[in-house]
Amino acid sequence: MTESEAGERLAKRLAHALPCSRSEAERYIEGGWVQVDGQTVETPGAHVGAAQAVRLLPGARAIDIPPATLLLHQGAGCTDAAALLLPGHFAAEVGGPPQRVLHKHFRHQQCVASLPAGASGLVVFTQEARITRRLHEDLLEHECIAHVEGQVTDAAVQRLCHGLALDGRLLPAIKVSRQSEQHLRFALKGIAPQQVGAMCAAVGLRLVGLKRLRIGRIALAGLLEGQWRFLQGWERF
Repeated sequence: MTESEAGERLAKRLAHALPCSRSEAERYIEGGWVQVDGQTVETPGAHVGAAQAVRLLPGARAIDIPPATLLLHQGAGCTDAAALLLPGHFAAEVGGPPQRVLHKHFRHQQCVASLPAGASGLVVFTQEARITRRLHEDLLEHECIAHVEGQVTDAAVQRLCHGLALDGRLLPAIKVSRQSEQHLRFALKGIAPQQVGAMCAAVGLRLVGLKRLRIGRIALAGLLEGQWRFLQGWERF
């Protein structure tokens, strides 16, 4: 099939129509500034027919879309956190000023702070290498609330704070406090949330549920379950 039969690439059509360079046209398209027959199209390689109307929206800017970091409130029953990263789950009113949601924000997102199976709370996806390094290399504190079954004694809390060994390795000292008879607050540093279940078992408790509220200086805050927001430029883990 020839290009004339299949239609012309949107970026090529726009570059000729404005006129502008092909790379500039691609930035307009990926920025969500181009409509085809009244519908926004963000794929530069999309094909358009000769009879289709291509329009550049007012205020369009041909700028590169910076890499995005997305903060998600994952529910306890979720088995595929990445499937929640959809425009319809964006918490527009949480985290900062209005921001446009583009298809490019979801491409090549890497989960850099996952949760154990059955846990809930804050999960981080990113396209940014510096964020990946920050979460993988630095000892950031993870604040979690553990729902446990069993008798929560002062001695058990003290052992959780210091003195436990898992798989022959002495765990670093952390902060653990009683929130209620069945809920403990863990401030983990150097210990993964995936180890909390084994820690609880070591002091005679059974972990029923775990919710991560914070990583470093970034908290779950007003995010509802299933929603996500952008990490803002001024926010630091």
